[in-house]
Amino acid sequence: MAQLYFYYSAMNAGKSTSLLQSAHNYTEQGMAVLLYTAAIDGRVEKGVIASRIGLKSKASVFDASTELFAQISEQIAERRQNTSEHPIQQISCVFVDEAQFLSREQVDQLAKVVDCLNIPVLCYGIRSDFQGELFPGSQRLLTIADKLTELKAVCHCGRKATMVVRRDASANVIKAGEQVVIGGNDSYESMCRKHFLSAVAVYC
Repeated sequence: MAQLYFYYSAMNAGKSTSLLQSAHNYTEQGMAVLLYTAAIDGRVEKGVIASRIGLKSKASVFDASTELFAQISEQIAERRQNTSEHPIQQISCVFVDEAQFLSREQVDQLAKVVDCLNIPVLCYGIRSDFQGELFPGSQRLLTIADKLTELKAVCHCGRKATMVVRRDASANVIKAGEQVVIGGNDSYESMCRKHFLSAVAVYC
């Protein structure tokens, strides 16, 4: 039976690497997959999932207006209608990168893909923002996903990093602002809880 998976972490835990490896495992066995990533994240190239170790793959993009269940259902219908000599393979799995940017409704749509279309959906994303608050997509996934897996990132002290700090161009910690500001290692740093709370002057 298909399930909804959520692989979550702080930044630099290898989420995209894990996603691309898992997708490769499917395709290597002759199975077709769908890949999605957030339209808002164009750090490498729009519509491309890229890992820090050099792996990358093209992907469909989603934004706030994307109806994921309808779009995936349409892809399945198109493949079933293909009557060529070499029919297109049916979708075996859906992968979603930057899942924190999903809306609550979109997560529910992905759950419907699992429950009504019997296709597993694997989502990868950051759990919380630079203020230590859950992203909407992550919050919903933590609530309704069938399986939750934490991927390990490492703080500068060597402990497991579970939080993310945002910095400005002068490396000063930013404590307020918009929840979504796209950036990489130049803007964000993953930290353990102790050093996150120290960085934002809660204690120590």
